[in-house]
Amino acid sequence: MNTQRGAALVIGLVLLLILTLLAITGMNTATTELVMAGNEQFRRASVMAASAGVEEAIADVGSVPSVPGAAPVQVQGVPVGSAGTDEFSTATRYVGEETGLPQSSVDRFVGLHYEIESTGTSARNARDRQVQGVFVIAAPGAAGGGGIGRLGTGLGALGE
Repeated sequence: MNTQRGAALVIGLVLLLILTLLAITGMNTATTELVMAGNEQFRRASVMAASAGVEEAIADVGSVPSVPGAAPVQVQGVPVGSAGTDEFSTATRYVGEETGLPQSSVDRFVGLHYEIESTGTSARNARDRQVQGVFVIAAPGAAGGGGIGRLGTGLGALGE
């Protein structure tokens, strides 16, 4: 009878060890998945920051000199969002112009080509880079450093 009680104790301890190992493995898996979910959130935040940089650069494209070969206009480290960990940096450069636009009077308008490169960053070294082309239709005087003007009232007159 003494041998049976000892066997039950050993089997009980082995089962307890197996349950402990399963619990530790489950906790490690949950912790790893939590870190992975956080990384995905920070990656998405960096994408949103880069997109905000593109939008901001499009709004400021009129300040970029329309001179071929000019240095790009750079904006560095602009914070985005309320967390304080997300930011973007942009570089906007003039690529060239196109005359003789389809369905327009000859030499009445020119197309100005710009390229925007935006890099968004977030916590845990999350980073996203986006490149966006912009085509602006302007009066011929806008090319060659004259700046982009506004013709007419645009869509703003509809809401006023």
